[in-house]
Amino acid sequence: MPTSPIRTVEIADDMIRLGQFLKLADLAEDGTHARELLEDGMVTVNGRAESRRGRQLADGDVVAVENQQVRLAARP
Repeated sequence: MPTSPIRTVEIADDMIRLGQFLKLADLAEDGTHARELLEDGMVTVNGRAESRRGRQLADGDVVAVENQQVRLAARP
C-alpha cells in the first residue's frame, strides 16, 4: 500500500511523548485509541515498530500509522 506524503506537525516544546503526539497529529482519536494502535503494532517511529506510549519524540522524528506519516517539528 503506498504511503501518503509526510505531513509536518509543530510542537511548542523540544520533546513530546508518542501517545500525546498520536492525538495531536490526528493519528489517534483519543488516548485509548492511541494505546490500541501501539498494542496492535500499528505504529512506527523512524521506520521501526514502536509499542511504548511514553517514548519521547524529538524534532525530525517521523511517526507512521498505516499509510499516514507525520514529521515532528519543534518550534524554534
